Amino acid sequence: MLLIRNAYMIDPKSGREGNYDILADGDKIVKIGKNLPCPAGDCEVVDAEGLLAAPGLVDVHVHFREPGFTRKEDIITGAAAAAGGGFTTVVMMANTKPPIDGSEVLRQVLDRGSETGIHVLSCANVTMGMKGQELTPMKELAAAGAVGFTDDGVPLLDREIVRSAMKTAAELDMPVSFHEENPKYIENNGINRGRASEYFGIGGSPREAEIDLIGRDLELALETGACINIQHISTREGVELVRRAKKRGSNIHAEATPHHFTLTEEAAVKYGTLAKMNPPLREEEDRQEIIRGLVDGTIDIIATDHAPHTAEEKARPITEAPSGIIGLETALALGITQLVDGGYLTMKQLLRLMSTNPASMYHLNAGYLEEGGPADLILIDTAARWIPEEYASKASNTPFTGWELTGRVVRTICKGKTVYESRR
Repeated sequence: MLLIRNAYMIDPKSGREGNYDILADGDKIVKIGKNLPCPAGDCEVVDAEGLLAAPGLVDVHVHFREPGFTRKEDIITGAAAAAGGGFTTVVMMANTKPPIDGSEVLRQVLDRGSETGIHVLSCANVTMGMKGQELTPMKELAAAGAVGFTDDGVPLLDREIVRSAMKTAAELDMPVSFHEENPKYIENNGINRGRASEYFGIGGSPREAEIDLIGRDLELALETGACINIQHISTREGVELVRRAKKRGSNIHAEATPHHFTLTEEAAVKYGTLAKMNPPLREEEDRQEIIRGLVDGTIDIIATDHAPHTAEEKARPITEAPSGIIGLETALALGITQLVDGGYLTMKQLLRLMSTNPASMYHLNAGYLEEGGPADLILIDTAARWIPEEYASKASNTPFTGWELTGRVVRTICKGKTVYESRR
């Protein structure tokens, strides 16, 4: 048994908040109350005085690079990075090598995930080989354990393929997540067409690339009734399209990354390839509209798009280096620093965006704290000031190294066991 004492607890699902003790037996919470006694027998007691107890975070957009790219990351190191950032449940993307377009590869990655201390789940691909031409056996993949579908990293361009995928996903009551960048508009990906592209002397990626596909997919979602997720939204026009569509349908979701609500294209100028990502960092007006979307519920999920790369890859010229940054170990602190301390969100609202909402979209038993629920929780020192310098991830490709951030995970507990503990 595990007894958490003297914590200030926030459950974003029920809205319950206050000073409580939390007793876990195995992988379940058995009691939440005041001054709980320690049961007889083997019981670990954790004094959480001055700490916030919250549900384990849920990230529905991570790249753990296994199989095929394990020099960048693997499922074991990715899970360790997740635990260090307070995530007890993650959903992996399917752009591996081979891609997860069949049940055999899916079972391999899920088996590997079961070796970690957290819940490692996976999407399957929408199309075979991520080629956008032929649908995967979606029903078979769902039966094999996929929790959703995506070709993330590659946009789906065939309208009829997208419509068919949405229809099948709607039958299965499973989400489809979309990478919204139409390549016909893009000369060089990862860098915004504007001040950043002018600085590097390249064509860059214009906002129209995202706006075009978001508009199409929202239209098809409303037509089919499918549950869809607009991934890593980056433009103010895209946010407004989602806002309007949500007034017409309840199955539409959108996610924002910490880097898109924190940084602009000026970071690409300053940090170079460490701030190159798809979709790219855009203008201050876009960043502010993303924050407004988080505040008013247009954007209902924060996800990291954790995308590890080697130092050698990121040392290439701006047009040759891969896009993406790591994010699991800094996401919560960026949310607290930028959104809570910035006065945009309460802590309860931030936790809802990072746990309850993503769990709900994927129909996961996660993202809440209540008796009989999962013993997946984190203890946070919300006032701690710290500087990211070392990472559990294999990779370190992030512009946030050396930043002073507020809020740090002290302990991560998954299935009733401590899977991460900081050195305080």
